[in-house]
Amino acid sequence: MLSHLLVAVLIAAFTFEFINGFHDTANAIATTVYTRALPPRVAILMSATMNFIGALMSEKVAMTIATGLVNVQLELYVILAALLGAIIWDLFTWWQGIPSSSSHALIGSLIGATIVFTGGIEHIMWAGVAEKVVIPLFTSPLIGFLLGFLFMRLVFELFANWKPANANGFFHRAQIASSMFMAYSHGNNDAQKTMGIITLALIASNELAPGSGIPLWVKLFCAATMALGTSIGGQRIMKTVGGGVTKLEPVVGFVSETSAAIAIETMTAFGAPVSTTQVVTTAIMGAGTSKGGAKHVRWGVAASIVRAWFTTLPATMILGGVSAFIIEFFI
Repeated sequence: MLSHLLVAVLIAAFTFEFINGFHDTANAIATTVYTRALPPRVAILMSATMNFIGALMSEKVAMTIATGLVNVQLELYVILAALLGAIIWDLFTWWQGIPSSSSHALIGSLIGATIVFTGGIEHIMWAGVAEKVVIPLFTSPLIGFLLGFLFMRLVFELFANWKPANANGFFHRAQIASSMFMAYSHGNNDAQKTMGIITLALIASNELAPGSGIPLWVKLFCAATMALGTSIGGQRIMKTVGGGVTKLEPVVGFVSETSAAIAIETMTAFGAPVSTTQVVTTAIMGAGTSKGGAKHVRWGVAASIVRAWFTTLPATMILGGVSAFIIEFFI
């Protein structure tokens, strides 16, 4: 019989993963929709399907969340507080149309809740946080930008002799494949964060032995929930990612999606929970800069997105800590 608190954690995890799905839908399909390679409903259904498949393919990122950030066995209410802090931030940024990172929201909230629970910072595995969170926070967007820039240059070389109409038609179709790759990589990285947090909760409640890995039902639970959230869509953020950063054409969409997916898959292989939002946005910026020069990127919009990246970790640490304090008071 599951405890009431564990049930509450599972409900909160379900809610977070659902919000993660519709919050980050734009990452995979915004460029496809805005270049009209696919109609929105078809693009969302495709993204949900590929999210589900991607979520079942790996568990390295999940194990980073479950075992690589804190070195103390947490109480269930601490994990619940971490989820609540991340949910609050995700809903706020979704409402404002800000493409922030659900990944860093959950990690920051978990750190803040753990600090309140232990009364200090010594139980945070800061080396793991630096290696798996902070360094990828800075390097993955740079990799996305660089890949977008270089890949666009390569495309110019390879398709220099094509007629513009033919090239445009080719990339209009190719963008469907690139958005599928992007949606797959999103599921492969993002869905694993909730798998990790549920595994933490199962260990904390003695329902799972440490070192047992991620149970299959947890993988299916998170994959299905993210796919369900994705099927709802994220129109507010789609507008910012799809049309706010640079003028999108099929070739820019194809290059940015492919570049972002390669960067995310690389980070997933190292078990690093990165932000798909950051990577796809900077890949769009890199492709746009390569195609039309820096003047063709709306740097004001880009700057507001970057500010959201830098505020997510400290803001969610506060939200997670406050949530833990309030729940602890009532418990």
